[in-house]
Amino acid sequence: MVTRRTFLGGLVGAAIAPTVLRAQQAVEPEFLKERLAAGSLPPMAERIPTRPRIVNLKEMGLEPGAYGGTVRTIIGGQRDIRFMTIYGYARLVGYDKHLQFQPDILADFHSEDDTVFTFTLRDGHKWSDGEPFTADDFRYWWEDVILNDKLTPGGGALELRPHGALPRFEMLDPLTVRYTWEKPNPMFLPTLAGPIPLVIVGPAHYLKQFHKKFQPDQAKMEQMMQANRVKKWQDLHIKMARSYRPENPNLPTLDPWRNTTPLPSEQFVFDRNPFFHRVDETGRQLPYLDRFILNVSSSSIIAAKAGAGEADLQATGIDFNDYTFLKEAEKRFPVKVNLWKVARGSRITLLPNLNCADEVWRGLFRDVRLRRALSLAIDRHEINMVAFYGLGTPSADTVLPDSPLFRQEYADAYVKFDPDEANRLLDELGLAKRGDDGIRLLPDGRRAEITVETAGESNLDTDVLELVHDHWANIGLALYTRTSQRDVFRNRAMSGTIMMSIWYGLDNGVPTADMSPSGLAPTLDDQLQWPLWGMHYLSAGQEGAAPDLPEAAELVDLLGQWGSTAKFEERQVIWHKMLSLYTQQVFSIGLINATLQPILRSAKLQNLPEKALYGFDPTSYLGIYMPDTFWYKEA
Repeated sequence: MVTRRTFLGGLVGAAIAPTVLRAQQAVEPEFLKERLAAGSLPPMAERIPTRPRIVNLKEMGLEPGAYGGTVRTIIGGQRDIRFMTIYGYARLVGYDKHLQFQPDILADFHSEDDTVFTFTLRDGHKWSDGEPFTADDFRYWWEDVILNDKLTPGGGALELRPHGALPRFEMLDPLTVRYTWEKPNPMFLPTLAGPIPLVIVGPAHYLKQFHKKFQPDQAKMEQMMQANRVKKWQDLHIKMARSYRPENPNLPTLDPWRNTTPLPSEQFVFDRNPFFHRVDETGRQLPYLDRFILNVSSSSIIAAKAGAGEADLQATGIDFNDYTFLKEAEKRFPVKVNLWKVARGSRITLLPNLNCADEVWRGLFRDVRLRRALSLAIDRHEINMVAFYGLGTPSADTVLPDSPLFRQEYADAYVKFDPDEANRLLDELGLAKRGDDGIRLLPDGRRAEITVETAGESNLDTDVLELVHDHWANIGLALYTRTSQRDVFRNRAMSGTIMMSIWYGLDNGVPTADMSPSGLAPTLDDQLQWPLWGMHYLSAGQEGAAPDLPEAAELVDLLGQWGSTAKFEERQVIWHKMLSLYTQQVFSIGLINATLQPILRSAKLQNLPEKALYGFDPTSYLGIYMPDTFWYKEA
């Protein structure tokens, strides 16, 4: 497990002789041979960088593979083509499976006290359309996108201005760029390596046609705006440049596969990027797989379709309660189902909305005695046995033992089943009076009824809520469940309509002190326990409301301290202060963590680990396990 940042990594497999690499580059993917024969594509030696990233599979315990094959997977909506950006996991700087930083798209990176970051590109690296990828692509994005107030009216991502000011950007030569802040910016590298990477570069040669500064033909600009149904040139640029959700098939990419299908569609086809920068130790260019096909379906039937043999690789849209059904599919189809450990702070978490519009409930939720009582009244052992066959771990919403920051006291905070103490806390809180049916009465005379809302994406959530309903009834609280849809769900939370929601816990359950503790503080508008406070931070105070609960404000202050120090030891101390405060205050009510996630794959698909960590951050779901190294082994 990593304990410190790793600088100047990335010379993985560099000892492999160049002659070996050149010899193997004669082996081209069959998928590309027609284009090669027609002369529309140069040979591999001219497509990959002079110094490619060499992935030594044998050192990783994997097997070098063969070219070819298509992987089918199922997504719950067109927006979910973003999973290809997450799975593909091509990053300027990324994590390896040990969660250490290493250069990926970059040849090298160097950091001086987290204040000065120098990036070196790979000579000869090309975009997916064959055009050179150079420092000028960074310069364009910096000068003509981030510093252009029409395109970036907010002044750039918060990760670029953690102390209020943007860094100084320098293009030192065609392959070297530098970002310099006055104070340390420890968020920079983790944000570049994350599942939604911070964008600081774009294909200038393609995007300039959509930029007013570089497009001299106004009639052409208006024609493109009309064709793409936008009213402003900046909206056109934003739409055509969106890389995280790759809806524009013409946008050049550095990912292993590129989208070839425009919206709208019920099926998206991603083809191999012939200019991808990674090779295996034998010199074969990655990815091995030619194509990913993403079939759009309703989220509610993804498991059924996967179990009916309609997927070759499925991780999203299926859950632990689908495991038995999916395992049965092994008898009917050539598939395998493995179980990976979920790397979130909690698989199921109850989130009392401290910003809810109901004044009485808002006041109660902000009283830590209520949050502790709600947590102590839940029988987590029963939930673990019923919903997870006893395979999970009853825990608060906190880091897992896989993290070097784990302490048992955080996991144990207010999770012991103790209804007597819960009743005592509620009585002390002023909720001692009850109705004829035993349900407590609020100070204004209403019954103490809590509606918990779900995004409607998992039957597991509603099953668990039925158990919690009985637990809370024992302490005089009524629980009702309301099922919604994700967009509606989020909007209702922002408006304060939601009292309480059920969702996942902390995105990153396996952090190191070098990773940002922002998940513990109000920093995002989709944090369902305090969306308005999160919006305030996210908008730099322009929207939402500042936290007016001292403990929540303290978490924001501690986050600021973490972002101002370049010392690992100080970051570690701050992390522990935040973990202790967060779990003692029970800002989110974690139930069970270290649960298991089914991963369905074709039995022929190689190089997927049988056991691994699974989560959005920091593993990018399958991303850090490098799907570009997956390959089909014929029987």
